[in-house]
Amino acid sequence: MHLEQEAVFLTRIMNEQELCKKRLIDLSKQANIKGIVTFSGFLNLNEQNIYHTSQKEFHTRTELFGGYDSAERQMVAFIPDALYYEYEYPMKCIHIIPKYPKFAEKLTHRDVLGALMNLGIERNRLGDILCFEEDYYVFCDEGIFSFIMAELQKIRHTMVDLSEECNYADLQANISLEEHFDMIASNRIDCIIAKAFHLSRSEASELLASEKVFINGKCITNCNQSCENGAIVSVRGKARFIFEDCNTVSKKGKLRVKFSFYK
Repeated sequence: MHLEQEAVFLTRIMNEQELCKKRLIDLSKQANIKGIVTFSGFLNLNEQNIYHTSQKEFHTRTELFGGYDSAERQMVAFIPDALYYEYEYPMKCIHIIPKYPKFAEKLTHRDVLGALMNLGIERNRLGDILCFEEDYYVFCDEGIFSFIMAELQKIRHTMVDLSEECNYADLQANISLEEHFDMIASNRIDCIIAKAFHLSRSEASELLASEKVFINGKCITNCNQSCENGAIVSVRGKARFIFEDCNTVSKKGKLRVKFSFYK
């Protein structure tokens, strides 16, 4: 019975992946035929990997954007060659603050997402959710912006006020990173993952084989894959960090690197 359930699950995943690919190709085709820019919803890492591996089948050039430089969930813009107008991504950023700060709870990403999902909003219409000390930011499809502004009044037991954040590109500077320096034998992704999360190389290899490791949104399964300086590495179920090579080599030939983990 266990094998049957696993087979059903794998079939469902494959069907969802194929549907995602067809949807992206269709959006590209529409953009090319109509001469307009079309947009996907917010793609998660698995969907971004489908995007990366399907690019040869697109009819237009493309761009990814999630509202700020290191956004995890991103929209794809399908841009026809003969484009005669400026375009903007159909997204908004909502700034959320407690109505009564003195009595407010400390809210988490899960709390904010849960409150939004309870409104009946589909996940692909929501981008990243950023949680700071006393305020929170939600990226969303502009089509549901007014609905959220009108309906989201409370998160858990905390009453909230909402406003539109127009300068959301500046949020990058406010994102908190926890930096760690270490030495690695090489910039192979299995070495990097093992060192970043204090794992053995075999455990790191298992994460790669399980398709849980992404570099700049592209799923990586090859242990020998190198990692470029400044790449964003995401490991599902663990964390996300920026990998940086410090251009320093020890006497034993090891590389000094920096891991900047997103909090």
